[in-house]
Amino acid sequence: MTSSQDQLRQRGFLNAIERLGNKLPDPIMIFVWLILFLMILSQVGAWLGWSASLPYTGKEAPQWGELKDGVLTYRATSLFNEENIARLLTEMPKTMSGFAPLGLVLVIVLGASVAEKAGLFSALIRGSLRNAPRAIMTPLVAIIGMVSHHASDAAYVVFIPLAAILYAAVGRHPLVGLAAAFAAVSGGYAGNITPGQIDVLLFGFTQEAARIVDPAWTMNPVGNWWFILSIVIVFTPIIWFVTDRIIEPRLGAWGKEPDEELRAELAKSEITPSERKGLRLAGLTALLVVGAFAALSLLPGYTPLLDETKEGTAQMQPFYSALIAGFFLLFVSTGLAFGIGAGSVKSSNDALRMMQDGIRSMAPYIVFVFFAAHFVAMFNWSRLGPILAIDGAIFLKDFGLSAPFLLVSVLLLSSVLDLFIGSASAKWSALAPVVVPMFMLLGISPEMTTAAYRMGDSYTNIMTPLMSYFPLILAFARRWDGDVGVGTLLSLMLPYALCFMAAGIAMTVGWVALDLPLGPGAQVHYVPPGGVLQ
Repeated sequence: MTSSQDQLRQRGFLNAIERLGNKLPDPIMIFVWLILFLMILSQVGAWLGWSASLPYTGKEAPQWGELKDGVLTYRATSLFNEENIARLLTEMPKTMSGFAPLGLVLVIVLGASVAEKAGLFSALIRGSLRNAPRAIMTPLVAIIGMVSHHASDAAYVVFIPLAAILYAAVGRHPLVGLAAAFAAVSGGYAGNITPGQIDVLLFGFTQEAARIVDPAWTMNPVGNWWFILSIVIVFTPIIWFVTDRIIEPRLGAWGKEPDEELRAELAKSEITPSERKGLRLAGLTALLVVGAFAALSLLPGYTPLLDETKEGTAQMQPFYSALIAGFFLLFVSTGLAFGIGAGSVKSSNDALRMMQDGIRSMAPYIVFVFFAAHFVAMFNWSRLGPILAIDGAIFLKDFGLSAPFLLVSVLLLSSVLDLFIGSASAKWSALAPVVVPMFMLLGISPEMTTAAYRMGDSYTNIMTPLMSYFPLILAFARRWDGDVGVGTLLSLMLPYALCFMAAGIAMTVGWVALDLPLGPGAQVHYVPPGGVLQ
């Protein structure tokens, strides 16, 4: 890096954020400190007799609560007392293994690792973008970029540099393609055409938090489907306009002809005949899996995924719960079908190795889960979660703040935290135990709160050098222009981030105002067991 770039990194608001963020500990250590702080706070709360109450119409009190004469009360309990210390030490394995997001994510990763390692995701990305017509290249990059979240690392490692190469091949500035792809993959992280791994991960934390108020609340993995699909619809024209009308005129014409190196890289992205065979087999397999799940839900006289004793959307709860297994089977079967056709899977040992590699890559997440699981569990043991939720809900109700205002507040808080802590799961695991039950008591559904968080967590991804893939994107950019620095890349992404923020706020407010469903069986509003606070 040149001295001028060093000086650039020492100036400006965003570079100050980078320096400040670099001083923060690892997200895992943040949870270690949060646990220690929680233990001290629980002792203070027990000494001072902290408690919170609300009317409750149920016949039995939820776990940790006391029910008397129609009033549910939670009292702060010290995490240093004998019961909680014994629970901490004797139930440590149970606390971790019983953490809902862990099992859900590992099952999905087992399947997705086969599809990724076999080359299915890479082939889909290359095949869908490589022959894109120049006139509609940008909107295709936007849509494929948001869909490519299912491909995990391949979205960053394959898709973003490929977009730059393809733009250069048609005479457009490669940094324009890189910026559009980065905006779609990272800035549009909340958007997708279908639910996937991130939905399962975040709703796992939502479920743990929602059960503070409603122990029977069960997550719906497709509870944000219409919302994330709408993000794709709204963000695609934004990326198209910003890319073609703002970023490309600023960078100017490429002015270079494709050289031998570029042609060689383009050749590498070509779909081989064996990969085409694999894609055909994978497509047929996907249809079979989808058809099987449809049959298990609709076949007369045999509907294991439909609860016919219930009415309305409640009938579909078994189907929603089975979607985790559905994603697993879809990824495994299509990955194997592609691998057999393409030659990347030659025996069952290859498939097992891919699964093992996928789980091996989850080691940092598993370490994180150990501390996050204990933080969430200890939050419940101390009773501070429901106390904060009830008192916070009463405080907000007294101010008369509207649901859109509250959700936008969560959105903005999420976006600010995202500048410093890149992990979506780390932030949500800390925020969810407070904001989800608090908003439930105010009549806002867990699905709507999760949607607002996801929106805020997305658009600042492209504006923080602390995002884990930011250095990689910078390296890709320098392949085309050696003078590109952190400030250069941030300046390219700022117009996208500002437009995404405005659109995200408008979408969140509009969704509540129009009371639109967030997904199958998921609404904006919610009535807790004890009723909404009046």
